[in-house]
Amino acid sequence: MKTNANLLWVLTVFFVIVTIVYIAWNLLDHGAVEWAGTFMLGLTAALMAFVAFYLGKVHAAQGGELPEDRLDGNVDDGDPEMGFFSPWSWWPIFLAASTALIFLGLAVGYWICFIGLGIGLVALTGWVYEYYRGMFAR
Repeated sequence: MKTNANLLWVLTVFFVIVTIVYIAWNLLDHGAVEWAGTFMLGLTAALMAFVAFYLGKVHAAQGGELPEDRLDGNVDDGDPEMGFFSPWSWWPIFLAASTALIFLGLAVGYWICFIGLGIGLVALTGWVYEYYRGMFAR
């Protein structure tokens, strides 16, 4: 976690430098500041600083190094519980497709959103209840 925080601090400095160069370049080339890119780069630097600050505080509060931060750490030293996953489940693919249809509908025509919403409701229900029926029922 300490390595991640340090990396994000380096990225913060990088984006601050890029923001300054972007402002200077636009002033020299166009005579005015291009605000959209300037704000985007500045807010990216701020986001990197926020996340780096948070990770630094969490690292200081936990009182020790994580196994993945030590050079002599093994994979087995970390927390073995990573969550519960269904590697055979097809429902997340249908849910992602329905989300893609909803965003396509926002760009092309609202009627496509209704199709994506219907597919999304079916996919979400199937994903939630996949362990209550069929071969994997418990």
